Amino acid sequence: MTPHRSKIKTNVAPKTIAGGESPTGNMDFLPTMHKALNKILFVEDEPDIQYVACLALESVGGFTVKACASGKEALQLATNFMPDLILLDVMMPEMDGVTTLQLLRKLPGCESIPAIFLTAKTRAQDVEQLKRAGALDIVPKPFDPMTLSRTVLEIWQRR
Repeated sequence: MTPHRSKIKTNVAPKTIAGGESPTGNMDFLPTMHKALNKILFVEDEPDIQYVACLALESVGGFTVKACASGKEALQLATNFMPDLILLDVMMPEMDGVTTLQLLRKLPGCESIPAIFLTAKTRAQDVEQLKRAGALDIVPKPFDPMTLSRTVLEIWQRR
């Protein structure tokens, strides 16, 4: 399920964020040694969180986002979409985020796609466990929609 992709107009004037990128996704500042972050596979079972995050990642960050409501759906869509990054919730019914990531990593072409968990589990031992499971890092819930793209991009750049 992909959220509605309407263009939302706001009265907020565009600002340049530290590092040179614009909120519309101009990522010319990225070092040339890294592949640009363009496509994100986002796995989140909560429709409201999915909608807000997709809106933020697409409208503020300029990313192309394929949203999935479950791990099963992510497994079905991943190889056709071939994301640059996987952003996924940890706690989901039927298949949690860690299991989803483990199964995604078994798919041809998805073995080394970087992943970030979106989670309320922010204790140091929880974060370390998620990193051991293959995540670059986490984005804590609740998140600020206006800074979500920036946070994801900063984690992407540290890899």
